[in-house]
Amino acid sequence: MDDAPVPVAEPTLMLEAASEFASYPGNPTLPVTLLFLFFFFFPSHPSLFAIVGSYNDASVKEFLDRFPLPMLFRSLQNEEEIPGLEETIVSCLDKIFSTKYGASFLPNCVPFIQAGLQANSQTIRCLACKAVSNLLENAEDMEAAVQTIEEHKLYPLLINCLVDGNEQTSTASLDAIKKIAHSPEGLSVIFPTHGEGSNQLKNLAANSSSLGRIRILSIIVKLFSISCSVATAVNDSNLLNLFEVEIKDSRDMLTSLSALELLYELVESPYSTTVLLKSTLLQLLIDMISNSTVDSVLRSRAALISGRLLSSADAYAVIDEPIFWVGDL
Repeated sequence: MDDAPVPVAEPTLMLEAASEFASYPGNPTLPVTLLFLFFFFFPSHPSLFAIVGSYNDASVKEFLDRFPLPMLFRSLQNEEEIPGLEETIVSCLDKIFSTKYGASFLPNCVPFIQAGLQANSQTIRCLACKAVSNLLENAEDMEAAVQTIEEHKLYPLLINCLVDGNEQTSTASLDAIKKIAHSPEGLSVIFPTHGEGSNQLKNLAANSSSLGRIRILSIIVKLFSISCSVATAVNDSNLLNLFEVEIKDSRDMLTSLSALELLYELVESPYSTTVLLKSTLLQLLIDMISNSTVDSVLRSRAALISGRLLSSADAYAVIDEPIFWVGDL
């Protein structure tokens, strides 16, 4: 965005227009067959507009011609409290950026995205996380898009949103991080050669609440399942050790159980066998099964995970030495 003076709109007028725009359904709510019949028999029905939806480039352009993005951004920075303004403008921007035309402005809006990721408002932070996803989904030059994300240090801010955001913000951040990791250029942002990316996750885990630590394990699982190259990067960064830390922590059974549930999800990845069977995680699971002092629920989950790993066709080719465990479940 340029440095030209930002026009000011009358808040009430903007709120009314944004509310009307945001209230339009963005996607068809009926099956295609029914929509065709509706078009055929009721081509002029007044509800047709609402049923089919209106979020296309033309409608977004028409709205932005009246209320340019700088004006909308400025309204979110307004210190004067206007009931419903923030929620309405955020909903409006969310729908704008979900279109091809709206997303085309995102490369020039990165400073606003950066500020949004650090906002006190969870609603704005969630919007900023979604904007990163929209930026990547609609990028014609993925390398340039990822470079923009790296230059503005958006990835560390996304991690912060993942850990300490509310449920909606954390989910939106998780989606954005996965989209970054899907490209080779993005993988170098999350796992740079100097190791700062993985170190941030480790440092956050060491200083986060139990919920924050479980969210970090969750992003590790999602990243691990993307591709073989990402799974290798996760393993090489020693991020799987964070599972061991949580599973070993006998002070919080619920957190340990959550970590085991996420580990079970990770084991379902096609890339898990060659990595986990050579890690110390397998031995930890076997030790849990053999230890009668460990809660039976945890032992049962450990047995399921171990069994799934060892049932792989490649299991005995991967394991260098035979494994014996004793003890009854």
